[in-house]
Amino acid sequence: MIKIGNITLPEFPLLLAPMEDVSDPPFRTLCKENGADLMYTEFISSEGLIRNAMKCRQKLDIFEEERPVGIQIFGGDEDSMAMAAGIVDVTNPDLLDINYGCPVKKVACKGAGAGVLKDIDLMVRLTTACVKATNLPVTVKTRLGWDDDSKNIEEVAERLQDVGIKALAIHGRTRSQMYKGQADWSLIAKVKNNPRIHIPIFGNGDIDSPQKALEYKNRYGVDGIMIGRAAIGHPWIFREIKHYVQTGELLPPPTVAERVYVCKEHMRRAIAWQGLKVGVNEMRGRYASYLKGLPNIKEFRSRLLLLNSPEEVEAVLDEILVKYEGFEMERAPITLIDYHERCPL
Repeated sequence: MIKIGNITLPEFPLLLAPMEDVSDPPFRTLCKENGADLMYTEFISSEGLIRNAMKCRQKLDIFEEERPVGIQIFGGDEDSMAMAAGIVDVTNPDLLDINYGCPVKKVACKGAGAGVLKDIDLMVRLTTACVKATNLPVTVKTRLGWDDDSKNIEEVAERLQDVGIKALAIHGRTRSQMYKGQADWSLIAKVKNNPRIHIPIFGNGDIDSPQKALEYKNRYGVDGIMIGRAAIGHPWIFREIKHYVQTGELLPPPTVAERVYVCKEHMRRAIAWQGLKVGVNEMRGRYASYLKGLPNIKEFRSRLLLLNSPEEVEAVLDEILVKYEGFEMERAPITLIDYHERCPL
């Protein structure tokens, strides 16, 4: 078993990464139902949170069925981070996570997210401020370093553990890499094997199949894996990995009926959470990934993008179910889509 403060997770847990515009409550719940062990919210600006920005406040929404769940914040000012941590504490998540990994310019170049990797002393002060401001377990998500000349993750892990974090998730790239190139897990393994480190270490980056998940588990010895882009449109990745780790056998890919069901269920939950108009509109960006791999599906996707009522959407999804009845989805590695403008950290 893996412990994060008072949270108990199964051996080798699978974590859903906090992805901006993706990891909302409806999607988190679907991933939970398909085997994810720990959820994270979309990242939340500490400055926006303390100024009561509506979008930031809405990201605090969590529901019992998705627990355990952590709320992730980012920022570069100690007072603001401490105040935000206090606000998060009141909403009663299971943990507080700090983002020191988002590489996008609007975050990193303002001294937050991966921008903090340039100043480890600041990272320590920010983390200390959060630890002191909340009764929740505090965890961190970060990268190997700012660039190839400053891969400081080993020092970061020791110093953050010393000031009280309870787990560390490491994306195997530098900020300069963004999401390009191959994630380097060798430094993640060095952190995990450091005799000074006693907190759980989770690896993140490029896990796009059950086979790779098991290979990296065995090769690098991490306590668990965080899944980001590979879960977009494919919440089944968690059950597939768990089954393969336990049995060595691959599950068949999700059927067309499963894909249609998840589209409907996601839409219903989005409407229940955000209301009719916003819920239906929010789903428009989801259909392509959920229906990927179906031949000649473009016409249906185009129709779905124009619909404004759940009844119309469900009618088109039912057409898809009839048209592709008996169609067998081919198993293929999940493509890690281009996600540079978002921040799955």
